[in-house]
Amino acid sequence: MNTTSLSLYHKVREPKVKLDKAPLLIMFHGYGSDENDLFSFAGELPDELFVISVKAPYPMQPFGNAWYAIHWDNTDGKFSDDDQAIESRDKIADFIDEAIENYPVDPANVTLFGFSQGTILSYAVALSYPEKVKNVVALSGYVNKGILKENYEKNDFSHLSFYCSHGSADQVIPVEWARQTKPFLDSLNIENTYSEFPVGHGVAPQNFFELKDWLVKHL
Repeated sequence: MNTTSLSLYHKVREPKVKLDKAPLLIMFHGYGSDENDLFSFAGELPDELFVISVKAPYPMQPFGNAWYAIHWDNTDGKFSDDDQAIESRDKIADFIDEAIENYPVDPANVTLFGFSQGTILSYAVALSYPEKVKNVVALSGYVNKGILKENYEKNDFSHLSFYCSHGSADQVIPVEWARQTKPFLDSLNIENTYSEFPVGHGVAPQNFFELKDWLVKHL
């Protein structure tokens, strides 16, 4: 099911197992992709999940979408448009509230599922607005501290859990950036797990099986 009724365009897979209030999983695709990309995983995810796959708000040419602009030709080391990323962070935070209001989902059981740029945004939303999120599946991304809400470190993260993974041969986002995630989350006393797989900028089958097992345990 496709829908434009909420503030961000998205696709929906309703739970195969009907519950009064289903656990909600919201997918955020990478730079230059769209809502169909991660949605291909939806059929393999736990049956009780209400799955929403969101399209990023900034259209690209000739196709695809982005959560924020990336300046590949940067000269000052500032290649992410952090202002645009912060706008998207807050759009996602608002969208979570809209989804809870409009769909039969459990507001206390929200999982963010991101890939690449979608992961960077998932980190930003969960760390800036932890009261809205229970779990984060963070694939092939990193924490951009420049787009976290001011004083985020004072937030209550006690109920948050992260599954993080990265390809050791990632040619888009260096694995060294991702390796900083676990010590960072540990410093905030956030439950987390970090795995690497011998692939590039993508999701290996064994990565998917591992994250699915993790999800089942954390729903």
